[in-house]
This record gives sequence, structure tokens and C-alpha cells, in this order.
Amino acid sequence: MRILITGIHGFVGSNLVEALKGENTIYGVDIVSPQKDGVQRTFGWEQLDADQMPEVDAIVHLAGLAHDVKTGGIGQEDEHMRVNCGLTQKAFDYFLAHDEIKKFIFFSTVKAAAERVDGVLTEDVVPAPVGPYGESKIAAERYILAQFKEFKEFKEFKEFKEFKKFKELNVQEGQGQELENLRMDSTSKNPKDAEPETWHPKPETWNLKPEPWNLKPETPAKQVYIFRPCMIHGPGNKGNLNLLYSVVRKGIPWPLGAYENRRTFTSVANVCFAVNGVLTQDVPSGIYNLCDDEALSTNELIEEICQSIGKKAHIWKLPKGLMNGVAKVGGWLHLPLNPERLRKLTENYVSSNGKIKRALAIERMPVDARAGLRHTFEAFAK
Repeated sequence: MRILITGIHGFVGSNLVEALKGENTIYGVDIVSPQKDGVQRTFGWEQLDADQMPEVDAIVHLAGLAHDVKTGGIGQEDEHMRVNCGLTQKAFDYFLAHDEIKKFIFFSTVKAAAERVDGVLTEDVVPAPVGPYGESKIAAERYILAQFKEFKEFKEFKEFKEFKKFKELNVQEGQGQELENLRMDSTSKNPKDAEPETWHPKPETWNLKPEPWNLKPETPAKQVYIFRPCMIHGPGNKGNLNLLYSVVRKGIPWPLGAYENRRTFTSVANVCFAVNGVLTQDVPSGIYNLCDDEALSTNELIEEICQSIGKKAHIWKLPKGLMNGVAKVGGWLHLPLNPERLRKLTENYVSSNGKIKRALAIERMPVDARAGLRHTFEAFAK
């Protein structure tokens, strides 16, 4: 299969290339274009509509502005809309304009569905994002839904305020120069930093039976998938898990042991498995959550880190009232622990992956949640 991956030099893109390069011809779109093993060529965004673009069978759209990026100039809200919606529109319009491209995968986020979760998050939730990251991602989703009406989830797009906001902020020809200065899908502008380490199980262990790349008569001419992953982790990524790992590795006690929260994470190996699955099988178009099978508490996460580095876990169960007060003072003094960070560190956020597993006809994801985290932590130690 011929696959075009946007944000190809980022963390997820690099892992996808490693997982898919053996059986596929891969091209990329990104703001940097160093040579990468397994990639025929990386194009710039300004080349996407040009005649020199090769024919492909599928597009995996990863590129976007991360939720933790802070820049000056235009406001964060406008910036996220321009990048996360503008690039999605550009990539999806290209998909719709080329009959030979049969499948499109858009990487959204669970934060597009909900900032907080009571119970278990499923795909049928009424989206209620909070903040520029989630709001821009749900607006991008709804642009896709409006254009691709075969979705069961389709609703009249004009009803949503995000559409009006997106129309006002739509990137017009010649107005996207500032995008070159932004960091997309964790991709650095420095080519030397654009090769994250990768890890994934070998494709032969995925237990999928790939079908030949020819659509069945009953298969729609085009199929579209919106993936909503929880926090993706693995060798080569940079995020909150790195910060937690560095704290625990220094032997600093964890003072929030009294909070028994549970969260789901997503091993990048399971991401690669899901992408390969929808590309090679006749999976219905739709929105799919992505996560590992098991939810873990932060205390369990710390215990896994300590096991990986051979240290004893130091978990203090200080009174919640005391820690809430410390966080409040931290907010006043602009310290690392503030009410918002305390909430993120201790809240529940459990997502369901039942729909994608049913679609791929599997009972479990190929990589166990704890095994995937151990691989991540082992990579941090290098």
C-alpha cells in the first residue's frame, strides 16, 4: 500500500514508519524533511496541492499543534484553530479531491470529547472540550463529519459554533507562513532532533490477517476514521510521563498517594497496530477511542517506574486537605504544584477501547498496558 503520513518526523509518525515500512511505500508531509529510513520522500505543506505529489492509497494525518505548546504573537486559541483545523482541512480536502485515495485516518484526542470523565468515556459522548487544544480538535473533527456524510455520527455542521469560528480563522492562500515557526506533532524544527526512538512489536505478532489492497464490492469508495487516543507513550516521546519519571528517579517522595485515581494510557505500539488494522481490513468509517486495555493509578505508575530502575517506591499518603491547600498556595506563588496541575495528577480519566477492538475482531490489544509502560521507562533510562 502507498501511504502518506503528515507529521511523519514526530514521535508517532516515526513509530508508524518503523511499523509499516516493511510492507508499504511511505511518503511524508512535515515542516522538516531529513532523510528517514523507510520514507521515500518528505514534502512540505506548500507542496500538497502540487503536481509532483505521488499517488497514494491512504493518508494518516498526525500533524497538529500540541496542547502544551506556548508561543507569543497571535492568541493560543486562534493559533490552535489555524493549525489543527487549517491543516486538517488541507489534508482532508486533498483526500476528497483524489479518487485513488481510499482511506483517511485523522488523529484527534480524547480531550476533544471531554476534559473530565465520570465513569468510562465512550465514543457516543456529547463532546464538551475545554481549552484551545480540545476545542480546535473537535472543530477539525466536525469539519470532516460535515464533508463526509457517510458517518453515522454526522450532524449538521453549521449548528456548531466551532464551524463559525473555524471559518473566520480559516487559513487563506499565502497566510500560513507562521505555521513554519510552529512545532507540529512534537516535531522539532532542528532535523537533528527529528528522529525519536521507536519501539513496537513485530508485525507478525499482531495476529491480523491483512487483506489484499482491493476493496470489496460492498465497501464504500472512501473510508474515514477519527482516532481519539489517550496519552500516547513510548520510546522517543516527550511529555508528562518524562517529568514524573525524572521526579521518581531522583528519589523524591510522591506526596499524593492518598488520591486513588485511575487513568488509561496508549502504548504507541497499540497505536501502530490500530492504524495497520484499519488500513488492511474492511473497518467501518467512524470515531474510535484508542487506549490500552488496563487503567492504572498514579501510585501504580510510580511503582512501575521504581521497578524499572530498581528502586523502592516512596509514596506518601498525606491528607488531601493539606495537599489541596499546598496547591492553592502554589497557584498564588506560581509554583510547580498548583490547583490545575493537582487536578490533572489526581483525576480519573478512563476511556473505553471496546469499539476499535470489536471492529478489528480482537479481544485484547497486542501490548499489555504495564508492558508498554515498562518499555517506555526503559527507554527513558538510556
